[in-house]
Amino acid sequence: MATTDATTVELGLPGDLGPLRIGFVSAFPPGKNSLNEFGWHVVNALAEKDDVAEVVLFADDTESGPPTPIEGVTSRVSWSFNKVTNVLSLARAIRKAKPDAVVFNLQFATFGDTKVAGGLGLLTPAVVKAMGIPTASILHNLVENVDMEDAGFAGNALMAKIMNMAGRFLTKAILRSDYVALTVPQYVELLEEQYDAENAILVPHGSFETIDEPDFSIPDGPRKLLAFGKWGTYKTVDVLIDAQRELIRRGFDDVEVVIAGTDSPNAPGYLDGVAAGCSDLDSVTFTGYVEEEDVAPLFTSAAITVFPYTSTTGSSGVLHQAGSYGRCAVLPKIGDFAEVIEEEGFVGQYFEPGDAMSLADALEELLNDPAKRESQGRMNFSAAAGIPMAEVVDWHLFHLAEHIAGARKH
Repeated sequence: MATTDATTVELGLPGDLGPLRIGFVSAFPPGKNSLNEFGWHVVNALAEKDDVAEVVLFADDTESGPPTPIEGVTSRVSWSFNKVTNVLSLARAIRKAKPDAVVFNLQFATFGDTKVAGGLGLLTPAVVKAMGIPTASILHNLVENVDMEDAGFAGNALMAKIMNMAGRFLTKAILRSDYVALTVPQYVELLEEQYDAENAILVPHGSFETIDEPDFSIPDGPRKLLAFGKWGTYKTVDVLIDAQRELIRRGFDDVEVVIAGTDSPNAPGYLDGVAAGCSDLDSVTFTGYVEEEDVAPLFTSAAITVFPYTSTTGSSGVLHQAGSYGRCAVLPKIGDFAEVIEEEGFVGQYFEPGDAMSLADALEELLNDPAKRESQGRMNFSAAAGIPMAEVVDWHLFHLAEHIAGARKH
């Protein structure tokens, strides 16, 4: 079995490899593509390691400007969202840079939300591995756990079936990596059972920041319900707006809803439509895209974080952020999602997906019980702060070094 847990590994790089040059393929700030924040924190943690001479970031080309500079990181803009030639441009850039190893930060829509561009991009780890470069993939979701219709990747059941078949092929291609790191135990088991994978490894998500224990109380003034994400497919805020109307009807006049983030690439214009539909409510605010420096005050201003999802695609980075700031959560009662977060140590108040009355009940429960709200916030902080990103990166370096040493022998 290959389900090594990063917390059980005694670290220390094997052999005398010298300082390493690690390549990292990811969306990256100030771009707004998926997993950009996760990429930012991994690259920062890598750059701070004594065993790493240089991080070579193979970043996406975005309208927001060049990748945010980090000391010890060389940025090479090498691919673009929805460009069908990403696999070629990345292979060329990686061959030219000659890193000791390359890590890919992936989910199934990393390289595009169109079928051809998204699929071709996911062949890149296999191509780089075939070039003789040690390769690792951090995979944040599996095709088996994505509702293709709900997530906006398929318009009907037949297309969803075709997309799932293509997704299985792409999963096999990603498994050509030297190892595939997943944050969910069930995902490791699924890859082992359905794909006969021997290189699927359980690795914690890692907390984005090492922070002091937060203030678990909520600020004075209106109590804010924060929803943060990319909206319009399986993440929709309509049910939260309806729940807010119900809370007002129940007499909660001091509650405000803050909807942070942007449209999903698969649902352009979604938030504009929502805003038009609730223009009569003064207690709903849309922040738009949230810059990195504004994330902390956004979460600390909230009384409750809300996850109005109808389906899920794996572990939630937003929940990890909410936990790092000691915030409680109201979560959809979706079996897989509930299992994932509870195995990670998080807790939440559950509601039936898509049911505004159920969501209002869950919110009322926490609004009326400050002690429970604080208790859940403390538990979520403990879960989020359990394994810092720096330790997760140590684990990756340990295993990458093994493959680098093997490659140098050949």
